[in-house]
Amino acid sequence: MLKVGEKAPDVSGASYDGSTYEFGAPGRRTVLWFYPKANTGG
Repeated sequence: MLKVGEKAPDVSGASYDGSTYEFGAPGRRTVLWFYPKANTGG
């Protein structure tokens, strides 16, 4: 688990259209958030 102010590890991924992206790229800030499932069937 990360602590407040700690840098996230480098992570890369792909979007639905096949383009790639990188979290933690030097010189760029990334905001990532999660939220709980909200009474949905999926």
